[in-house]
Amino acid sequence: MMCLLACAAGSAAAQDESDLSAGQRVFPGVGPGLRTIKRGADGRLYILASPSPGLLVFDAQGKQVLSINETGTAPSSSGQRHALITFAEDCDGAADGKIYVADRGANLIQVFTSDGAPLRSIPVNAPVAVAALPEGEVAVATLRESHLVIVFDKNGRDVREFGDPEPLSERAELNRYLNNGQLATDAQGHLYYAFAYLPEPTVRQYDRLGYAGQDFQYTAVEAFATAQAARKEIERQESKGQQPSFKRILTAVGVDRTNGEVWIALYNRLLHFDKEGNRRATYKIYTPQGARLEANTILVEQDRLIIGSDPLGIYEFERPDKRNTK
Repeated sequence: MMCLLACAAGSAAAQDESDLSAGQRVFPGVGPGLRTIKRGADGRLYILASPSPGLLVFDAQGKQVLSINETGTAPSSSGQRHALITFAEDCDGAADGKIYVADRGANLIQVFTSDGAPLRSIPVNAPVAVAALPEGEVAVATLRESHLVIVFDKNGRDVREFGDPEPLSERAELNRYLNNGQLATDAQGHLYYAFAYLPEPTVRQYDRLGYAGQDFQYTAVEAFATAQAARKEIERQESKGQQPSFKRILTAVGVDRTNGEVWIALYNRLLHFDKEGNRRATYKIYTPQGARLEANTILVEQDRLIIGSDPLGIYEFERPDKRNTK
């Protein structure tokens, strides 16, 4: 009963759900295979679509300055040619211009210079998310390691691991799968871990040393039935002992780097949380033509949201929380 009252209070504090339509489609050459859109700490824009067109990099003025193709090649010192990326899941750009790519196909974090030259690679088993941190460090999320996050230093050395998986299943391999997640950062040095399959959609904030802080969680009354159904499906698959196969619950996360506010997507539902974890608004998102837009990546900019959907492409939205501040 207390839980229901708390959920109802959280729901009442948020604005009523409303529709939000995109202003226009952007980067029309990107559609199927879209993995992520990020604004690197170097100010450049990174768009990753696997297997094609690969990683595209744009400067602050929106001009494309680099392309690293998964099917592309680059000359080596011996004059031979080799593939740059096998199959990428995520990427990020550091303040010094270095580019990090979670190459799940090769079980590597690929590190490139600012102009796209291969610099080094870090062996990681099944990397699915990557985030550049200060002082040349990089955070990585995987499918199989015991902790949620591994941090490597500028030389590729494992310097710390943190984040305990949530107890969702008694089967160890199933439980680890259910704790799969995405990574995001803010300008204050926080790292955000978005759980993809947690029945109650959750984003957990950590400081760069791995100490957990604020949880951003959707626990409103209207989310209760979905969470219940998800837990029943976990129980069903746990009893069968087969390879896990689940529908994602939290499909995308974006963080306002300036203030730590969090935006999460549950397919075409977009939720906005303030930095204290209070849900401020809920939207249903649509293309300019009125089609449902099911988000798998979110970039939060000062006056706009850039939301990507595989396979529909990338769309630009006016930030609804900024309309009355202009």
